[in-house]
Amino acid sequence: MKHFIVEIDYLVPLARIQESVPAHRAYLQLGYDAGLLLCSGPKLPATGGFMLARAESLEQLQAFFLDDPFSREQLARFAFSEFQPVKRQPWAEDWFAAPSAPAD
Repeated sequence: MKHFIVEIDYLVPLARIQESVPAHRAYLQLGYDAGLLLCSGPKLPATGGFMLARAESLEQLQAFFLDDPFSREQLARFAFSEFQPVKRQPWAEDWFAAPSAPAD
């Protein structure tokens, strides 16, 4: 499993972003339910947001975010930075642990 910081930068005024926040958060819940996301939240000041994510590949993660309302409505741009987590809190170990490889 690969790990990523996802950075969102708003492209429109905050008032327009706020109209789509409920749909954006509902969409993110799909990522949480699928185990793609560990945490997410807005930047302070509110110019975008950050997420901690994982996926089999960058392409898989990018494909997921193409359907995010912020992306579909061209309200924000998404940037993906892959990183290798070498230290972590014990309570997060299960999320960071790589799943076993599929059998051939």
